[in-house]
Amino acid sequence: MATHDLKLSEPDWHADALAVRQLTPKGKLRAAINFGNPVLAQRDPLSGEPRGVSADLAQGLAQRLGVPIEFHAFDTAGKVVDAALDDAWDIAFMAIDPKRAESIAYTAPYVLIEGTYLVRQSASFRNIEDLDVPGVRIAVGKGAAYDLFLSRTLKHASIVRLDRSEDAIEQFVALGLDAAAGVRQPLQAHASEHTGYRVLDGRFTVIEQAMCCPRGREAGARLLGEYLDFAKRSGMVADGLRRSGQGDATLAR
Repeated sequence: MATHDLKLSEPDWHADALAVRQLTPKGKLRAAINFGNPVLAQRDPLSGEPRGVSADLAQGLAQRLGVPIEFHAFDTAGKVVDAALDDAWDIAFMAIDPKRAESIAYTAPYVLIEGTYLVRQSASFRNIEDLDVPGVRIAVGKGAAYDLFLSRTLKHASIVRLDRSEDAIEQFVALGLDAAAGVRQPLQAHASEHTGYRVLDGRFTVIEQAMCCPRGREAGARLLGEYLDFAKRSGMVADGLRRSGQGDATLAR
């Protein structure tokens, strides 16, 4: 897996000892990987190991810090947030959200992901705004960024929360709900693989994906931001997305 051969001797690298200790308090880099977002992380079909841009970024940082990497797998972003309270990880890859920011420190975003709706082909919905009416029921993955956003913004439609984002797509069909909310790419994949479904044009939000660490590690958070800035400038982020089949994702500048 390419990590652009990141070396500690690079002139723009400022890995002060305090920052390194804050990012690796156990002597290794514990990276939380959320498989609930297939744009950022996928399981290797043979080994089951993490693949994708999140894994690339984590491995590149561990190489820079000169420490071993230890992946911790989760199937929802909500579980990643909960695990932060148990000191279960040192870095993670999640959508920026004001509620999560109470306990998590974010870098600038590196990928922008659209949140939109999957509906039946026969549904009357044509625009994003058409769904926020009384009686409409929308399936979402509990604790996902789009769950948090829609919980703040929907005025009339009801939210049906499922354990995982993939459950939201399945239960939208099984329970006869009106729509499934989620990341555009997996919704489009479902629509292309199953007749009778379509994804609405437009979006209800742009989800900013960032690297993050638990709050209280200020020096580590600054170092993480410097690393991500390098990863974007060097092409590491774009390369990781392309090699994992997610080259259509929008890079954050």
